[in-house]
Amino acid sequence: MLLFAGALAGLFTAVYIRVEIPNPHDSASRQATVYYWADGSRMVSVGDVNRQDVKLSQVPDSVQRAVIAAENADFYHDSGVSVTGIGRAAVNIVKGEETQGGSTITQQYVKNTYLSQDQTVQRKIKELFLSLKVSNQRPKAEILEGYLNTSWFGRDAYGVQAASYAYYGIPAKELNPSQGALLAAVLKGAESFDPSLSADNRQRAEDRWSWILDRQVDTGSMSAEERAKHTKFPEPKPPVKPTSQAGQTGYLVDIANKYLKSRSGITGKDLARGGYSVHTTFEKDKVLALTKAVEQVRADRLDPKKRAEDQYVQVGSASIRPEDGAIVAVYGGSDAIEHFTNNADTSGVPAASAFKPFVYAAAVEKELESGERPAEGADPEPLKSRPAGPPTASVDLHSALVGSDHTPFVETGKKVGLKKVKELAVASGLREESMAELEPTFAIGTSTPSAVRLASAYTAFVNQGRVTEPYSVTKVERSGVAVDGFGQPKPRRAMSSEAASIVGAALRQVAWGAVGPPKGQWTSVPSCAGKTGPNDRMNSAWFIGATPELSTSVAMFRTKPDVPQLLPMQGVGGPDSERGSAFPPLIWKAYNEAAAPAPPYPADGPKDRP
Repeated sequence: MLLFAGALAGLFTAVYIRVEIPNPHDSASRQATVYYWADGSRMVSVGDVNRQDVKLSQVPDSVQRAVIAAENADFYHDSGVSVTGIGRAAVNIVKGEETQGGSTITQQYVKNTYLSQDQTVQRKIKELFLSLKVSNQRPKAEILEGYLNTSWFGRDAYGVQAASYAYYGIPAKELNPSQGALLAAVLKGAESFDPSLSADNRQRAEDRWSWILDRQVDTGSMSAEERAKHTKFPEPKPPVKPTSQAGQTGYLVDIANKYLKSRSGITGKDLARGGYSVHTTFEKDKVLALTKAVEQVRADRLDPKKRAEDQYVQVGSASIRPEDGAIVAVYGGSDAIEHFTNNADTSGVPAASAFKPFVYAAAVEKELESGERPAEGADPEPLKSRPAGPPTASVDLHSALVGSDHTPFVETGKKVGLKKVKELAVASGLREESMAELEPTFAIGTSTPSAVRLASAYTAFVNQGRVTEPYSVTKVERSGVAVDGFGQPKPRRAMSSEAASIVGAALRQVAWGAVGPPKGQWTSVPSCAGKTGPNDRMNSAWFIGATPELSTSVAMFRTKPDVPQLLPMQGVGGPDSERGSAFPPLIWKAYNEAAAPAPPYPADGPKDRP
């Protein structure tokens, strides 16, 4: 054992002596991340390094203390490494688990400045020896300065100076102790702690911000009296997108980034570091057509200067290819560098009557289970000509859906069971977290799915009950090497083909009444549509139209900055607009006629004209 220990010590010493501190990374050599349209042409290049080095003397002592308290309380007294942290990270690497946490400030500085971000045992060993050497040869103040200038704070910001501008619009030297604590909090991972990204992030950020201030008291770097002054959370300003992401581009990048993060281990920090090629499903001509349709209807029908009800109107839209679930176009808002919320991919807008088809489908499925319906594949159309007897839910709901009647759906929700309705809606692709409480009005659309999710869920009605998870990225490469986890998702069954056919028959009648045939002709192409109507009293207007080529959802609502609730839709566009519900069908029709024009009908006339 003594010989082994001696040999190990000798090996350690020999390696330590041989290790040389390399030259720092050249930030200018960082590559951009490039996003491509579906046809392979370049959409946008993102990733110039946003970093401005500052001297440690330009960073307030309170900010330095907050960072040390949060990341490495023993920074000024340790050897530069945490052996237990490295050991734990090595074990996690072998097990394929998360490796973050446990590193000292010196180790993080070494990784940021001299090493790659690869999560390998070899890199952790290099980090150990380099950290020891740097700690022995460099003053702690120099290490802290380097760490503050190289760390990732989110919002495309490397270093405390860039972060100070990104979060508060001021230079680092003007940060107060409360703001400094928030920046120290996001060092743990901006994707989880940037309060602007979600309500959950906001709560996590406030909890960690408070903990960091308390931690400074515990470590003696802040007095209890000083801590008592900082009780109000220092809300940062909204994030600002680069001008290259103006228009719809920023929304498209957001959707692509969200998808690729969910399918791989890639983080926002990785993307900002650059070098990725991201191939998307977005089709430029359809994005332009959707934008034109929204802007034309807004310009023709809304007048916010003369009509107060037309102020603060927002539109969100998404278009999906039913065949494979590809997101081909979105409209996320007026401009991604001015309106930061992506209206196409955010929840919060009640679906109202657009949710009713899922109640209808759940009712049909229950009848199928009880044997009250004809066998699958039978013609669902002659329902009203069935022998006399108690009317089935399908007959009642067909008329109620077309006539925008709420009562039958509330009653059906009770009979079928709201849990069953919810399960079918989630199976169709609506997210669990967007589902409302299971109380009677659940059946008439109190849930708040995104435009992307509603467009995807409606593909079930033109796909014989099958849906495919919506996707926006087909391939990701870095330095020419493909990243695993991407490809076309496989379809799954959301409802029986008969349920899809029966509900689809009603939705075709809704579509015909709302938008009629394509421009200048009848159509032989079935179009299924769900919409809000004059009987809806929620603060939203929806239209979702699905054909075999495209399923497109359009949502209209009103939201004012700093007002958490949606504003009323009554009077939008004038007294005859049906609470704004007249406009989403116009947007859909204008877009669909440009993006997926109906094929010529046969010479002998249309085959399934209603």
